[in-house]
Amino acid sequence: MNKTVFVTEVFTSIQGESTWAGLPCFFVRLSGCNLRCGYCDTTHAYPQGRKTPVTALVKRFAASSAALAEITGGEPLAQPGFLDLAAGLVKAARGRPVLVETNGSLDISVIPKDVIAIVDVKCPGSGEAAAMDPLNLERLRPRDEVKFVVGGRRDFDWAKRLVKKHGLAARHEVLFSPVSGQLEAGVLASWVLACGLPVRVQCQLHKMLGVK
Repeated sequence: MNKTVFVTEVFTSIQGESTWAGLPCFFVRLSGCNLRCGYCDTTHAYPQGRKTPVTALVKRFAASSAALAEITGGEPLAQPGFLDLAAGLVKAARGRPVLVETNGSLDISVIPKDVIAIVDVKCPGSGEAAAMDPLNLERLRPRDEVKFVVGGRRDFDWAKRLVKKHGLAARHEVLFSPVSGQLEAGVLASWVLACGLPVRVQCQLHKMLGVK
């Protein structure tokens, strides 16, 4: 059992992404990442953070009035203590959802069944598309969601082909998000409208609201 994790930050804010966007969320950002996406907006999570007892994080969530919790990073699945943290948050949740955002490069079958995975499939523009574990698209559970961060038309067409090939939109919530400062959300929306796929255009709500 790994009773500690390395943490970059813990905070409560408005959930800005996924179908849970808009809800107050208790975030645990674990440190360290095995990828280096060109557009990454959380590079401050790359270095090893504070070694923190899982029990302390669980207690903070138990005392929180937030509507849900999310473990994010960095890459949470890269930390041995992730499973203890996930299990602890689920126990403290009192029915509240617990999410984990993962970059799709590591086996998601280890994620506890009561934790909802948001799998960020890396498009070519990220520079890390080859790191994706393709088996993860078959490991998705019914409540899991799939996210594509799209930097341009090449990324969009690549993501569209992948969604069609694996029938993702028929089985899961699929989210297309523009790379901030690189692709206008309205342009992405026009492509989604034209392609006919039932995918959801997602903007980073927390940034629009000016919160963390």
